[in-house]
Amino acid sequence: MFYNYLAEYNAKLVTPEEAVCTVKSGDWIDYTSCLGKPVLLDRALAKRRDDLYDVKVRGNLISGPIEIAECDETQEHFIYHSWHCSSYERKLCDRGLCYYIPMVFHNNAAYYEYFLKVNVAMVSVSPMDKHGYFNFSVNTGVAAPITRMADLVIVEVNEHLPKVHGGYDECIHISDVDYIVEGEHAPFAGSGAILPTETDRKIAEKILPYLVDGATLQLGIGSMPNALGELIAASDIKDLGMHTELCSDAYLSMYKAGKLTNKRKKIDKGKGVFGCAIGSPELYEWVDDNHGIAAYPLEYVNRPSVIAQIDNMVSINSCVSVDLYGQVAAESSGSRQISGTGGQLDFLIGASASRGGKAFICMSSVYRDKEGVYHSRIRPQFDGDIITSPRSQVYFLATEYGVINLEGRSTWERAEGLISIAHPDFREKLIKEAQKRKIWRRSNRR
Repeated sequence: MFYNYLAEYNAKLVTPEEAVCTVKSGDWIDYTSCLGKPVLLDRALAKRRDDLYDVKVRGNLISGPIEIAECDETQEHFIYHSWHCSSYERKLCDRGLCYYIPMVFHNNAAYYEYFLKVNVAMVSVSPMDKHGYFNFSVNTGVAAPITRMADLVIVEVNEHLPKVHGGYDECIHISDVDYIVEGEHAPFAGSGAILPTETDRKIAEKILPYLVDGATLQLGIGSMPNALGELIAASDIKDLGMHTELCSDAYLSMYKAGKLTNKRKKIDKGKGVFGCAIGSPELYEWVDDNHGIAAYPLEYVNRPSVIAQIDNMVSINSCVSVDLYGQVAAESSGSRQISGTGGQLDFLIGASASRGGKAFICMSSVYRDKEGVYHSRIRPQFDGDIITSPRSQVYFLATEYGVINLEGRSTWERAEGLISIAHPDFREKLIKEAQKRKIWRRSNRR
């Protein structure tokens, strides 16, 4: 005989408008992440704008619209923050309606446990099961530590969220919930296909020879990982594993091609591990009730000591630019916030410590500005850009012109290597800049 949670459910069930009445001026609210955004509660809270002042809201990788940010350009009532910007949140930053919170993902739980205040946590969950549990779904990477530290927890039941199996902290029990909100939600449209460019494919081709059978992959989001997924799907590589903060359609492509089996992993054997998932409706269908998938909090997924236990761990991330010293800017262009630190540092450290492990940071050699002018992504020296990865921890760097390894390399070796993978049109200028900085040997080949 199972305990009947229906009476408790009904006692905690309120309308979105009733739930947001718990919010007071000066409160810190948390929307968690990704598909965890509480759509109905956000809308109801925005309607209380004129009643509230100085309400601070956190989220990350959330797609728009975020009503509390859109309804108050004065920011007298609501102030929105993100610790990893989606393309929508980046636009909010450009408008001065979002403030970035610097954060490395493996410390996510610790930040909330020791340093951050959460008065009200609002999070979307899948429908309650017969045991009284709501599933955090593709938001498992961040949700539990936030709700655990909140003074008040409001869950918004989203009928479209997949139920994801987990290692731990993938659920919250009704006994730990203060209020429950229901309502109709639009189906997830997905993030849209990010088609690989020809440059993406060339970079992926440069990386492919470094992969071995049984390697475990961490892929960032974007067109380059999708290109690599395509190449792997068509290659002879087999028995790959997944251990990634962000699960994307690139993994689904590899799975459908029979390449992603997780059979050779030393930990979480047979399980594809992830923290959050963003992608197509087909991706959400794949992770739903899939015993070959395990969602974990980012404190586990991104912990360098955990990553280091995985043999042949290969981390592949992207960046905006790199300078001749090997410093990497992956989250800003100048002072403009583009994304976030995320897990790049975590996987640089963890994959470098793995037996047979490799950590790649990838970029196209050039980019084109709004006026159509091309610029090198390899810069002489940063001046105002935010450094994501210090030169002391950068491993492999890749462009469409090649792959170099910066581990243990001196300043002139770094400059020489970086210039060798720069676009040919910019190499002579970069050599002159390296000479000015005394990081170019006179006998260096030109």
